[in-house]
Amino acid sequence: MKEWRQQAAARRQMTVSMADRMRRWLRYESCCVRSRMGEPHLESTSAPGRMTAPHGERTIATPRLRERALVHGIDELADVALVALLLGTGTEGESAESVAVRLLDSTGGIAGLGQLGGHGLSSRRGIGPAKAVRVLAALELGRRAAVRNLHEQREVFATFDAVVSWAHPRLAALEHEEVWLLSLDGRNGLRSVRRIAQGGLHGCALMPRDVLRPAVREGASAIILLHNHPSGDPSPSPDDLRMTVALRAACEIVGIALLDHVIVARDGATSLRESGALPE
Repeated sequence: MKEWRQQAAARRQMTVSMADRMRRWLRYESCCVRSRMGEPHLESTSAPGRMTAPHGERTIATPRLRERALVHGIDELADVALVALLLGTGTEGESAESVAVRLLDSTGGIAGLGQLGGHGLSSRRGIGPAKAVRVLAALELGRRAAVRNLHEQREVFATFDAVVSWAHPRLAALEHEEVWLLSLDGRNGLRSVRRIAQGGLHGCALMPRDVLRPAVREGASAIILLHNHPSGDPSPSPDDLRMTVALRAACEIVGIALLDHVIVARDGATSLRESGALPE
């Protein structure tokens, strides 16, 4: 699909900065009227059983960090919540979350943790050698992953066929519907792959903000949305078309290009761009 390559070149010439995308996203999200029931909220003051996280944009529900990580995804947790999970337990009269807050305050955030080293961490009140090693191990894993990502050549999704080749063996035979997001850089190189929704035989509910939230977080310049039809028919439903139009409008607000919405099924695949649902 040659226009994808042309769009990539145009995006490199008209780059929207990460800061600008974030500002646009915040404006877009503030205009949404969707209920946030069940999602973590920002709070300015602490309440019983909760504490405000100064090193991230999430409020911590102290008894349910593990459950929240499993339900909403580990990437939804703030820095202080991740450190609390690594610590596991607190100390006498102080919870793991309180120790994490104090530790991050004293080091200036997660960047300062690695600079302390094992001895510096283990000497902090409520930490000790075992907890210090767990924190350092997590930081080292993140560092190694970042280094390897820099040296790995990104897969390029420049055509509809490339998307279908990736998606069909993974999704076409499923008996339930899944929605996946491909976040791309300015050259259509793959930044991340994420399953963003899973439903039953007849589909799953999805809002544009559910797609854009991880795309903004990943620093995507463009995205491709794809999902499967368990029925075997890749033809788009009216809901698919409405969702695509709404997502395209939201993408224009945020400054992220929606290259295509691809549907795969046992009987083939459909590009909503080629079908005219995403006009130029």
